[in-house]
Amino acid sequence: MTQSALNATSAKRRASTEYGLFGLAGLGLIVYTAREFPGVTLALNVASVIMFAASFWAAQRLLGRGLAGLFATMALCLGWFAEQMGSSRGWFFGRYTYTDVLGLQLGNVPLVIPMMWFALCFTGYVMASFLLWRQPVPPRLGLGGTLLVAWLAAMIVTAFDLGADPYFVFVLKAWIMKKTDGGWFGETLQGFAGWMLIGGLIVIAFQLVAASRLPSTTQDSQSRLATLVPLCIYASALIFQLAFGHPIEIRAIAFFAMGIPLLVTTVSWWQWKHRAQRG
Repeated sequence: MTQSALNATSAKRRASTEYGLFGLAGLGLIVYTAREFPGVTLALNVASVIMFAASFWAAQRLLGRGLAGLFATMALCLGWFAEQMGSSRGWFFGRYTYTDVLGLQLGNVPLVIPMMWFALCFTGYVMASFLLWRQPVPPRLGLGGTLLVAWLAAMIVTAFDLGADPYFVFVLKAWIMKKTDGGWFGETLQGFAGWMLIGGLIVIAFQLVAASRLPSTTQDSQSRLATLVPLCIYASALIFQLAFGHPIEIRAIAFFAMGIPLLVTTVSWWQWKHRAQRG
């Protein structure tokens, strides 16, 4: 067997090991949640594990294994830190306390929350790249371009949160805000500033570290499928908010706040796909 074949076999084994460990961890979390928490908590945990797993798979196809792991690690760590400081000290989002609705916690933070930070920031990153450059991964950029990607990605993520926060607080009661008379349907405006800040920092940090290693995306069936993952995640969140947004005004807000970037990104995806096919 040649050296290249040995390297390919070794890479496949490492990938299989990684997926196996992720699968066992996700299954363990789901089984524990099913035994210890009610059905709504189980459904939220299953959805979060699926979002994380799908996003990580897509990131590997678009960025490579190393950069996908880097993105996930940064989002998990920074997302957990921000939420821990928020729930314990009132930093970033205002003072709040998580209930047991979201399940098992690390410190004060449910485990599914850092998973959602990764899935949403990766979604924002890919969508921002499509909106700005009509490709799923940005070209190599200077500081100005890096900040632009991070700013737009953070806006895309926060547009989701405009509808998600009131639902999680007032319908699911997943966390309790200390200040209950904020300026956004009872939610505090500071929370959205926090989402912009943390989402932007995660994307900036990843770009600065990965700047010299970003691959050029070559189109094949798996890369095309991988680019659809963030679009499907964002579309499913939009559909959920249109159907169940609370209060009802959220449904109209979500239609425009999430619908406009999703529509333009979908058109950009179509252009990217057909440009490569014509070439």
